[in-house]
Amino acid sequence: MPIPDYVRAIWRNPEPGRLMGPGHPAGDFLDGPDWRVVEEATGRLIVDVPLVPAAMNFRNQLFGGFAPTYIDLVALRTVSAGARERPHGWLVTLNFHIEFFEPVVGPRFLIESLVANRRGRTIFVETRFKSTEGKLLLFATTTLLEQPAE
Repeated sequence: MPIPDYVRAIWRNPEPGRLMGPGHPAGDFLDGPDWRVVEEATGRLIVDVPLVPAAMNFRNQLFGGFAPTYIDLVALRTVSAGARERPHGWLVTLNFHIEFFEPVVGPRFLIESLVANRRGRTIFVETRFKSTEGKLLLFATTTLLEQPAE
């Protein structure tokens, strides 16, 4: 499946220092264009993200059901981190495993993501949510499958 032009614009042409541009429905809902890249290296990202009011529970914490969306968006982008022009096919999320340790509160928090293993078309990504003070809030693993580029 060829990658549509709108997807290329969202992921490949964000403003400097940002993870993504506007136009991704889930990304826009979570204010993705405001996600600030703190650090980027090959297969590794640290991103400063806002906790948007629409994703909060009644205690002003991240509603757990939205955590996978944050994780997925960052994990998918981590695959090409540090190598902007690395061509890859369409990425399919196969599995998540998420452990919550502390409530995720805003107004902002950090997401660290690392490609921990790559074997053939299977990519295993580790993701950590941390407070702005560095406290571990959540740990997740994501298994991705790379579909061949057409």
